[in-house]
Amino acid sequence: MNIDELKNAWNEDVSEETPEISIEQRNKISLPLEKMRKNMRMEFWSIIAIFTFSFIVCAFCQPFKLQFYITVLIASMLMVTIFFFSKFFRLYNDISNPMLKTYDSLKDLVMQVNLNKQYYLSYYLSFVPFIVCEMIIVIEFIPWPEPMSEIKIAVILISSVTVGLFVLFLAGKFWFHRYYGRYIVHIEDLMKELKR
Repeated sequence: MNIDELKNAWNEDVSEETPEISIEQRNKISLPLEKMRKNMRMEFWSIIAIFTFSFIVCAFCQPFKLQFYITVLIASMLMVTIFFFSKFFRLYNDISNPMLKTYDSLKDLVMQVNLNKQYYLSYYLSFVPFIVCEMIIVIEFIPWPEPMSEIKIAVILISSVTVGLFVLFLAGKFWFHRYYGRYIVHIEDLMKELKR
């Protein structure tokens, strides 16, 4: 086999593996992508509103020590949120300007969305240490009728970690599926249709 025959064989293989996406199929894909973008925008603005409200409430906390602890805690949560939202923003840009002309480009987009699912769950689980910090602040600053024993404090903190992990994991999975997962399934179904 000479080099020209090898090139022809290679080009035939590539064209078979990467079918073109028709305009009609692109339109079918753009609807779920647009819904995902809309949900991402809604989530971004709601997070901004939540943090703004949190900092405003924090300004009215007394004594100063409690206000300082809560402000530092909320600022730390904000930093974690900024890190994860920078990842989501990259996906938002990719969804906004999809160059979906071939099956491989669509496959790459679905892979990015699924990777962001892992970021999403990690984002929710990253709040477990903040729950523990909140519990410590509550234990420290709420006046109890009688002092808490060390065992009771340990049980409260360990149970808050355990329950927090479970609840945040389920909340992250539910939220992702409700606002993004069903659209991903729709796009994956279109991919299977394209492969036929």
